Amino acid sequence: MNSTNRTIRLAALALVLTHLIISTIHGLAHQRGMVKLSQFGYVYVAIVITLAPIVAGVLLFSRTQKVGALLLTLSMLGSFAFGVWYHFLTSGADNIAEVHGPWHSTFLWTAVALAIVEFAGVVAGLWMYREIGRVKNSI
Repeated sequence: MNSTNRTIRLAALALVLTHLIISTIHGLAHQRGMVKLSQFGYVYVAIVITLAPIVAGVLLFSRTQKVGALLLTLSMLGSFAFGVWYHFLTSGADNIAEVHGPWHSTFLWTAVALAIVEFAGVVAGLWMYREIGRVKNSI
């Protein structure tokens, strides 16, 4: 393992943990702001937005690093698309313009922070996937 690979893995893990923290705060803003999701939304959040990045973070430090990098990329891309669609592009209870009251600011800023971290997660996952392939091909 080279130092670039280790740096990328640690950065990706930091993104996964940051994403988990922001997602937890955003989930609290959902609850306190009385923002409900559809059944599909709750399942999607549980699997794609919460569980998949954690599994990816674990896999990044196993023999299946490349699978972890791919899972990180896909889960963060899926999270990014879901969040941008529901928080910014479509009308409904989950749109940032529709959340009012004392939790509006928390809801807004965590939605923005999630989009930034998820985009960075896609970039980190792709970078790591490419780096792993390059390292294995040079051996």
